[in-house]
Amino acid sequence: MKALQITAPGEMTVVQLEKPEAGAGEVLVKINCVGFCGSDLNTYLGRNPMVKLPVIPGHEVAATVEAVGSGVPENIKPGLRVTLNPYSNCGNCPSCRNGRVNACQHNETLGVQRDGAIREYMVMPWQKIIPADGMTPNECALIEPMSVGFHAISRAEVTDIDTVMVIGCGMIGMGAIVRASLRGATVVAVDLDDEKLEIAKRVGAHHVINSAKEDLHARLAEITAGAGPDVVIEAVGSPFTQNAAINEVAFTGRVVFIGYAKAGTEFITKQFVQKEMDIRGSRNAMPSDFRAVIQFMQKNDFPTEELISAVATPETAHDEMKKWADAPAKVFRVLVNFD
Repeated sequence: MKALQITAPGEMTVVQLEKPEAGAGEVLVKINCVGFCGSDLNTYLGRNPMVKLPVIPGHEVAATVEAVGSGVPENIKPGLRVTLNPYSNCGNCPSCRNGRVNACQHNETLGVQRDGAIREYMVMPWQKIIPADGMTPNECALIEPMSVGFHAISRAEVTDIDTVMVIGCGMIGMGAIVRASLRGATVVAVDLDDEKLEIAKRVGAHHVINSAKEDLHARLAEITAGAGPDVVIEAVGSPFTQNAAINEVAFTGRVVFIGYAKAGTEFITKQFVQKEMDIRGSRNAMPSDFRAVIQFMQKNDFPTEELISAVATPETAHDEMKKWADAPAKVFRVLVNFD
């Protein structure tokens, strides 16, 4: 079977692997398509310290059940459209013991710490199979990044009396915008790209700010009557946006960081004390976040195709990755299609 492998920084090739078989408690899936995400781009560029090359990338998956092993629940059967929970969990670390398996101390994510899903077939434990019946492959490939945004809103404990600023309107930021809007919050979307901000309005943002063209602080003061947002979701991962989150959040507000900064970030910690703010990390997603995204996408008109910047075959995926590396701000998702 075909698989796509990143062999060295800037190098990607199609390789041939043996087709796997499902053992006891396992499910063999036929991969329909997989999305490239920011971690895959960083792996390709040689900037992902958690990856050991060579590696098969990919953890945003649309698949169809091909075969099941013994001991698999009856609702998981051949022909079922599914996505995959790409995170492992040990069951013994503090996170797992506290029920927060998404943040397992020993997590291995597909395409990062272990080989990923950009291959024709894959075997997974049945517990990592998430049914998505009735959804298209393109929709399924967006579930995982959307769920990361949904999880950040849960971490922030957003309610209908909150004003929530989401910095960064990529796929994860879009998920945060959708979830905050579903919870009844007033949502402010911030980005540098007007096209992304237009889509943000369509999926639930009540206000949008292009921080390259507008004064972020002044606009927030106008929207919040000078108080600042109750919640800030930082979905970019840069020292500038991380400091903006701290500076702009309201007194006693909550800041949730999703993005990883590639360099150290200096904070004026006086702000933390004076504002008595909560600063929280948000990692991956819980199974309930996946289910919430699926339910939302099944019931609502979501602009799936507008969020897919390109569809590649395994043979053309390298070209699309190079284009993304050259213009990262203009790409939502690139899908690699095996159908």
